Parts: sequence; C-alpha cells; structure tokens
Amino acid sequence: MQKAQTAIDYEAFLREHLNQPHSIMRYELAHETLWVKCASKGNPALNYWLLNTLAKLFSAAVLQPVPNPGGAESIQTEARRLRNFKAKGLRVPEVLATTEQAFVMRHLGRPGEEAPSLSNAIEDAIAQGSASTLKLWRQGLDAIHEAHTKGEVLSQAVARNMVVCPDGVIGFIDFEDDPAAHLPRAVCMARDALNYTQSTALFLQQTGAMEEAQKHWLAFVQQLPADAQQVLARTVKKLGWVRVLPRSKRLGRDTLRVLAAYDLLTSTS
Repeated sequence: MQKAQTAIDYEAFLREHLNQPHSIMRYELAHETLWVKCASKGNPALNYWLLNTLAKLFSAAVLQPVPNPGGAESIQTEARRLRNFKAKGLRVPEVLATTEQAFVMRHLGRPGEEAPSLSNAIEDAIAQGSASTLKLWRQGLDAIHEAHTKGEVLSQAVARNMVVCPDGVIGFIDFEDDPAAHLPRAVCMARDALNYTQSTALFLQQTGAMEEAQKHWLAFVQQLPADAQQVLARTVKKLGWVRVLPRSKRLGRDTLRVLAAYDLLTSTS
C-alpha cells in the first residue's frame, strides 16, 4: 500500500526560504517541484532613459518602457498577474503562497523534469525540419492570441518567457511588470506581437519556414483590434531603414534577428 503524500504547508515553506541566496530558486521536493521568488531590484533608470529616448526618436509608442520598480511592488504585481491569468484558464505557474516580499509557485513541468522554454524548443526543432519548427511557432502565436481574447496582455512576450508544458500547452512566465497599467491596450497588444516576432523569426528563416509562417502571421494580425493593427503598421513602417542592413553573420546574431523579424512583419504590408 502506498503511503499518503504529506501535505505541504506552503506558507511555512515560503517563510523558511525568504533568505535564499538568489532572487529566484528551484526546490525539488518528494512529489513536486517548487520555485521561490523574492524581491529584487528593478530596471536601472538608464534603461528607462534609453527606451524613452528611442520611443521619442522614432515616435514609436511600443518602445516606451514599462516601469519595473523591483522590490515588493514587482513581487505583488507578478503574483497578482499570475493569479489573474490562471483564473482565466491560461497556463501559468500556480501561486501557492505569498508574503509582501516573496511568493512560492509550482513548476510548470513534471516534478524533477525540465520544462523547456519555447525558444529552446523551437531551436531544437530546427534539426527536425520546417514542419516541426512551424508547429511550435504557431502554438506560441496561438497562445498569445488566446491571452488577448481573454483580456490579458503579456509583460515581455518573447519566446524565452513561454514554456512548453508536458501536455503540449504553452505556458507563460515572468510578470514583474504590467504594461496595461501604463500603456493603451492597443500598444500593449502590438508590443506582444513585436516581441514574439523578434524572438522567433530567425528560427523560421533558418529552417525555411518563413513563407508559410507569413500566412499565419497575416491571419494573426487580422484578428487584432483595428487600433492595435494601426499601431503595429505604423511601427513596422518606421522600421523600414533596416532593409539597408547587409545580411551578414559578421554583424552578429542580433542584427540577423532584426532582419528576419522585418521579413515576417512586412508580410502584412
């Protein structure tokens, strides 16, 4: 006969780990994997200045920085947003206990196993061919669309902040800021689209899936509200200068990523 699992006092567990050496740490228990996240510093003021300057230079609202004050405020923001997402049926880590300075959440993967980021999963799929790469990419795009249709926007909708769960569902992590509290919803939705594009388009190009992906991207954009489509179109137009950049590996991976994103984004024009 199997022994009954001992119930975990998550509040007590959290209190015991408030002084952990790193702001976020993973803990392997007998029957589950937990993460404890504690308050840390926010984004440096210089980052806000740089983004504000770029936003004004290009007249691009999507580049406006979203304040991340760090400390207790960011912890409470993240715990609240995770609970909001979960209440709407979106896949996020379950928040099990909170304090003013920290919270404990359940791992999105199986106990003791990794839950790969969507970025890593797509990159690993390149060796399997364009169909596998495109399938994962579409799952991420569909997950963002689902979040939008349920009234939510992400914090940083890059593929590394999305997780491929064991059942194949795409989950979301990292909600330290709340764009919707500072920017119009249309801008937030366009930010999500742009973030996802710049973090994944190069993978599509490397595996020869760009042409097929452009069809799905067009369908995604057409489902956005009209005002979000307008924000996205204006931003893409302002990015036209990237066309003059040479497509050379010598310019670095970041440049190639921007060029690939531009190829995907302009499929709607």
